[in-house]
Amino acid sequence: MISLRRERSVIPGFGITLGFTTFFLCAIVLLPLTALVMKGASMDFARFIQVITAPRALASYRLTFGASLTAATINIVFGFIVAWVLVRYRFPGRRFVDAIIDMPFALPTAVSGLALTAVFAGNGWIGQYLEPLGIKVAYTPIGITLALTLIGMPFVVRTVQPALQELPKDVEEAAATLGARPVYIFFRVILPAVLPAVLTGFTLAFARAVGEYGSVTFIAGNIPLHTEITPLLIIIRLEEYDYAAAAALGCVMLAVSFLMLLTINLLQHWGRRRLTGGARA
Repeated sequence: MISLRRERSVIPGFGITLGFTTFFLCAIVLLPLTALVMKGASMDFARFIQVITAPRALASYRLTFGASLTAATINIVFGFIVAWVLVRYRFPGRRFVDAIIDMPFALPTAVSGLALTAVFAGNGWIGQYLEPLGIKVAYTPIGITLALTLIGMPFVVRTVQPALQELPKDVEEAAATLGARPVYIFFRVILPAVLPAVLTGFTLAFARAVGEYGSVTFIAGNIPLHTEITPLLIIIRLEEYDYAAAAALGCVMLAVSFLMLLTINLLQHWGRRRLTGGARA
């Protein structure tokens, strides 16, 4: 007989850990989501369609997902630049800048919203100079996008930063030695190597923005059909004791978010396969 020797582990075996993982995910994730779907499904179908397709609801979808996508896209560009500077350059105050990146994690979202409103309102530090130029930030979709960009920036920076640290600078120097131009080096050498991390940062920033409430409500102005986000509309329905309508709106948010995150995760998987395929070649 051939005796199979099990590897010792500080964590209990596969059966216990799998059971705990399944229980944890069901209790924390699946059960609440299932309850949300069941609450939304308890109402009449015609009423369900009426709630989720109301003009006020449709306007909130466009603003919530549109501003979230815009903010996540902005964070990809500027978050990558910030991560690049922190990884590739040494300058006075670098540690301070590195610490400031995590400030949105520590600040309550309401404080972030109040700070942005104080700066970009009509009588704010910056807003008083922008409004005479016809640029109004506070109480407009621009202000909402700005707030979502603020709270999503750390996700991109902290995701891309380790990928850039693992990318040897020798690769860029070798490409430059072979006559490659900076633009070619970036798009054909650097970007493919960090693409999975960039997409992951985009996913996290987008997911965080879709569910944001505190920082947005202060700077948005909460004007129906104009600056009212879907999470706020859900809160309004709850305050009206219309729990079924709130659950219906939540189901729409859940479905759209799931589809978009699934698409982004498929892109991440494609990026990893492309990267590993290129490495083998």
